[in-house]
Amino acid sequence: MDAAVHTARLLADELLLPDAAAVDAAERIPASHLLALDDTGLTGLAAARPSLETRVDVVAALAGGCLGTAFVWMQHQGALGPVAAASGPVARFAPDLASGRTRAGVVITAVRGPAPLRLHGAGDSWRLAGSARWVTGWGVADVLRVAAVADDGSITTVLVDVGPGMRAEPAPLVAANASSTVTLTFDDVPVPADRRIDSVSWDTWAAADAAGLAGNGALALGVAARAAAFAESPSLATEVAAAREDLLAAAVEALPAARAACNEVAVRAAAALAVHDGGRSVIGGSRADRLLREAHFLLGFGSRPAIRADLLRRLGA
Repeated sequence: MDAAVHTARLLADELLLPDAAAVDAAERIPASHLLALDDTGLTGLAAARPSLETRVDVVAALAGGCLGTAFVWMQHQGALGPVAAASGPVARFAPDLASGRTRAGVVITAVRGPAPLRLHGAGDSWRLAGSARWVTGWGVADVLRVAAVADDGSITTVLVDVGPGMRAEPAPLVAANASSTVTLTFDDVPVPADRRIDSVSWDTWAAADAAGLAGNGALALGVAARAAAFAESPSLATEVAAAREDLLAAAVEALPAARAACNEVAVRAAAALAVHDGGRSVIGGSRADRLLREAHFLLGFGSRPAIRADLLRRLGA
């Protein structure tokens, strides 16, 4: 077994899962969880450019312990990886990001839609303006990897310090609320030119976005695997394993369907757990209640039209 995967599974079983109910009711991820990720080296995983299989299995392991912690950790990885791979001055932030001395979030969904986040200016004078939904780790992140539409039409990503000119509105989530997710508004926030990570065309950005769906599917695999184990269902565990194999093997065009399959098995496994646990499952904060809400959350998180269409077909809608 890959060492990082082994470490993630131990951490999930020994720390994250025992704390899961308390974190589910909390407003923020415990500092002890973040420090444990630092101490085990998992905070710096993306800097090592792990294989897809390792990434999927680590995400699934962490999500099966505590979805909120896994969610915050994934956002940090989404900043660390590009910064560590950057060729410019911004790469100097990689060591502190990898160690956890600096914590990061990402703002990468706000380039879509009729009013995308904008990066104005040229030379050494850039400014961010606009709003972004689903910014996770607010109050934890020191910096944000932000993708915005530049004046030349490119999708430019920059590393921005959290600070003045940012206004956050909390987004109360049905699950993983301790991830501290907000809608964030940027009021002409200044960005030094040496914080640029990269600039790509819309087509290149969209292709990379489409290829990145496997990680989000792994969150659902983690929830599904934990629910199947609690429900003592070998048949569901076999389905989870099959969904994992399909996710790892899927070509880019097949990823939406593979991702939908992960979500479907998570919903069914969580529902099976509710049946297995009987009356206990209707108590707020029970393991079945938490995992059902997490499966619900993942139906909407990071969705795309093709994923929704396939899920609706699978659900008979």
